[in-house]
Amino acid sequence: MSETVTQTGQGAIPSGVAARQPATTPRALRDILCLDDFEAPARRLLPRPIFGFIEGGVETNTSREGNRAAFGEIAFLPRVLVNTRARQQKTTLLGRTYDLPFGFPPMGGTALVAYMGDIVLAKVAAELNTVMIQSGASLTTLEKVREVGPTAWFQAYLPGEPEIITPLVTRAQRAGFETLVLTVDVQVSANRENNVRSGFSSPLKPTPRLAWDCALRPRWLIGTFGRTLVKHGMPHLENLGYPRLPVVANVERHGRSRDGLAWEHVELMRRIWKGKLVLKGVLSPQDVRIARESGVDGILVSNHGGRQLDGTVAPLRMLPAVVAEAGDMAIMMDSGIRRGSDLLKALALGAHFVFIGRPFLYAAAIAGEDGVHHAVRLLREEISRNMAMLGITSPAQMTREYLVDSRGPI
Repeated sequence: MSETVTQTGQGAIPSGVAARQPATTPRALRDILCLDDFEAPARRLLPRPIFGFIEGGVETNTSREGNRAAFGEIAFLPRVLVNTRARQQKTTLLGRTYDLPFGFPPMGGTALVAYMGDIVLAKVAAELNTVMIQSGASLTTLEKVREVGPTAWFQAYLPGEPEIITPLVTRAQRAGFETLVLTVDVQVSANRENNVRSGFSSPLKPTPRLAWDCALRPRWLIGTFGRTLVKHGMPHLENLGYPRLPVVANVERHGRSRDGLAWEHVELMRRIWKGKLVLKGVLSPQDVRIARESGVDGILVSNHGGRQLDGTVAPLRMLPAVVAEAGDMAIMMDSGIRRGSDLLKALALGAHFVFIGRPFLYAAAIAGEDGVHHAVRLLREEISRNMAMLGITSPAQMTREYLVDSRGPI
């Protein structure tokens, strides 16, 4: 059978060929054909506590599983006989044009999972002209990430205390970040029973059990943690706005409580911060309205990947209501996106951009920059194929007319 070739805007892909790998793809990645395929090798690579910290949700995992289930309840209604040869994936967000409609969200402890993980994700994002959001719970200083990642944003975990808020916001501004993200759904620590069962804590306690778990994963122990210790010393939590804390220590973590964080503090940040301000973890349309009235520039609709309040509604379900209240604010979404089809459904329901976390972190752990580039290529190709079969040429054309819901109107 002959094979036709279609243009993606990022290179040609043989039509009908699933995830054909370039000849230069590292051997360890050649059997990875979709984002879900990164999970199994990451499980084999990472010590049990660290893998469990990334993979797990909270309590019964109802929120995490509900995030995925929401996508399955929506079906596509494609159009045919549309010339889609000129399709491309450029997306405008907060006044800037990016080459992809997806990016990397904030993920705490990235450098514990992948060698120099924050730097890896920031560099790849810059090379691909997309967004990487550095976590406030990262192990790399925000100044270093900004230096290598001109497209990076900074995300803050902040208590309701101006004496912490003002210096950290000022520091991020001085480092050159143009967009600041405030996470608002971590008022208290979640009940992550899976972390207790797997032996994870923050900081990690040096126990015989932890030593055994790490010894069972020598590639990670030597290639990630050992290399970090030799070249950079013990990693610390660097960007929380209070004294640095080593990632491995026989001490209790005494952070500042965030249950006092309120709208008055958002308004304080809006006065201090000169760039774009985004709130992450908003689901209620009423909160979207208050954010708009408070001068916020964007909303990242999220339930923290199912890692905070168990039983929280899936962000995908809330997109239409959020968009209705958003006005001119940029609307982004994370939580549960694993396929190009998922991304396109989110765009159709009103998101301008999406973020995808766990698979890209697994990719960085397995193969560093090569792994992340491979993951991006797989997703980009899925999006391109799906756009062709839907009958669209740009993400902006993906609207609700391309969706149907077997349960009734969307």
